Amino acid sequence: MANTQGPQGHHDPAGSTQMFRAFVDEAPQAGQPAATGGGPRIGLIIGIVAAVAVVAAVAWLALK
Repeated sequence: MANTQGPQGHHDPAGSTQMFRAFVDEAPQAGQPAATGGGPRIGLIIGIVAAVAVVAAVAWLALK
C-alpha cells in the first residue's frame, strides 16, 4: 500500500499528494510544444458555414 504520510506525519486519506507529484513529474518539458485542439474546432466552423450557405441557397430559390 502507498505511504500516505506527509513529512509532518499528517495522514492524506485520498493520496492527493502522490497524485499531484505524479502529475507534476509527467508535465511536458519546455522544449516540447503542448498539443492544441484546433482541428475539431475548424471542422465545426466549416460545417456551420456550409449549413448556413445551403439554407440561404434554399431560401433564395424558394423566394425566387
